[in-house]
Amino acid sequence: MHSKLTALFQTIYGRPPEVVTRAPGRIEFIGNHTDYNGGSVLGAAINRGVWVGAARRDDGVRRFFSEFAGKITTLPAGELVRQSGPASWVNYPLGVLAALPAFGLPGPEGFDFLALSDLPAGAGLSSSAAIELASALAFQALLGSNPDRETVVKVGKHAENHFVGVPCGILDQGVSGFGRRDHLVYIDCRGPRFETVPLPPTAHFWIFNTHTKHALVDGLYASRHRECMEAARALGVGLLVEAKGAQLEHARPGLSPEGYKRARHVIDEIERVESARQALRRGDLSTTGRLLTASHQSSQSLFENSTAELDYLVEMLAGGLNVYGARLTGGGFGGAVMALTSPAFGAAQAAAVASGYAERFGTRPDVLHTQTGPGAEVVWKAN
Repeated sequence: MHSKLTALFQTIYGRPPEVVTRAPGRIEFIGNHTDYNGGSVLGAAINRGVWVGAARRDDGVRRFFSEFAGKITTLPAGELVRQSGPASWVNYPLGVLAALPAFGLPGPEGFDFLALSDLPAGAGLSSSAAIELASALAFQALLGSNPDRETVVKVGKHAENHFVGVPCGILDQGVSGFGRRDHLVYIDCRGPRFETVPLPPTAHFWIFNTHTKHALVDGLYASRHRECMEAARALGVGLLVEAKGAQLEHARPGLSPEGYKRARHVIDEIERVESARQALRRGDLSTTGRLLTASHQSSQSLFENSTAELDYLVEMLAGGLNVYGARLTGGGFGGAVMALTSPAFGAAQAAAVASGYAERFGTRPDVLHTQTGPGAEVVWKAN
């Protein structure tokens, strides 16, 4: 990708880039809807992502090009205005530029900017966080600045929350920023606090993207958030991370059925994240896989953010050979399933699962095989 980006940059702008950066996509490994409840989550940076090349200009013009948009967007340096239509992807680097002053960081005035991605479109692997972090690193490298990793992560989150307008948590940017090959990223969302957890190099990820989405997904997210907050208030805690299972059972008569189920899922899911972290430290993928499948079953029956399509894939995968466990990944209400497998799980087995899904639902899921990869980094900088 480095050589491809450099050649394309030369073709589009007539000169080479001064800096090249990259940031990976991510998989939510376990910790479903725990983040806004103050809990913890495990994520994996994968070996695919977004690459950015940039070079300074001295005329106060900013030019943006991406292979996926296919045309240059030209803006004056002082214009930090949300773009729409085919240029809407530019909101991610623009959002980073808008966020930098909040962290005491400079931003370049004029520049040429180019982004490439080898993340499959619409796969729920957070290309948005990847382009935010790759952009932040590129802009700082152009100016000779080298902020710490946590600051870069927070710049990306600020850009998405306040400029792009997506109220995401810290998971996507945190995993992309702190990723490490053969490791998962553990995030205690109360800090936030980041650490890496070893993952055996024999662990493989297979993503099955259904491309389904519940028609009322935004309202369903909002209702789950509200139900969790209401349950926390009923339990006398600020966030559900502060509640214990016995406390929930004692308070059950005063909770709505939905409130009880949402709280039960979150409290148990936070415990599953911790159990998975300990199992991974022992290199125990079998136990880890069982926790993944248990997480999905809880999403299915208690948090009720699964779908028939996702349930079918988990059932087919979790019961198969060479699969440690499987669960929905991301917010749910459609989307993708992740399977944690041994190296013996191959393309033929994945194709059989996809064919069974197609017979059942009439469409074939996209399948992606990946492993862990390094976090966001400056790949090259001109002397």
